[in-house]
Amino acid sequence: MKFEARIDSLDGTSESRSFDVARMYNFGSATRDPNTATAHQQEVAKSGIYIALAVPAPRIYPIAPHALTSEDTLGVQCDQTSGEVEIVMVVSDQLYVGVGSDHTDRAIETQSILASKQACANHIAPILWPYNEIRDHWDDCVMRSWVDGRLYQDVGVSAFLEPEAMIALLRERVSNVPERDIVVYSGTIVSVDKQLGFGHQWRYQMDDPISKRTIDARYNVTNLLDEVKEPYRVPLFNPQPDKA
Repeated sequence: MKFEARIDSLDGTSESRSFDVARMYNFGSATRDPNTATAHQQEVAKSGIYIALAVPAPRIYPIAPHALTSEDTLGVQCDQTSGEVEIVMVVSDQLYVGVGSDHTDRAIETQSILASKQACANHIAPILWPYNEIRDHWDDCVMRSWVDGRLYQDVGVSAFLEPEAMIALLRERVSNVPERDIVVYSGTIVSVDKQLGFGHQWRYQMDDPISKRTIDARYNVTNLLDEVKEPYRVPLFNPQPDKA
């Protein structure tokens, strides 16, 4: 699997690159203060989604690389899906950082977080920054997301473990992580109104106020089942036999 991105450096130069992706992983609850993740856990619990708290945080969700995309439109199979703005780390010839949206099927997530994350795409903004160029002011960076024009998330990267710490934890907890060509999503925290949002137009960004740079991306969501006439739509969950 490959994806195309532009590397923007602090000196003003840019380089277009094709990145190989051997493996991809999504983190959950990868916050520096464990209590910070509690609000998001409570947020999703309102929708019947319960995180496996018995598994030590941060939790790791392996994702097949074909789910990675920068396309303008994501196809989903229900109206209960939502994005999550996240730090994206790309380990290649060096560590690059960017921003993405772990789009998630919330209906499936009530049954399986792992399955829900593979059911939708991991959207990635096609611009990356060399991490070593912004390491000294990394904690000043801020991420935001919007759904249908409404501010949905607003969080500093300082809420999350440092990129090097997340990569180190990944190698500690997962066998056979490749030395390079991996993509890692940081996980997310609570939305501004503390409830899951659904919509059709998603926008997200990472802002570096020190160097006055912003990575900005957007995508639309379309429910593929809307194309199937009502009597012929297969239900999202299999019908259960009548046990009466």
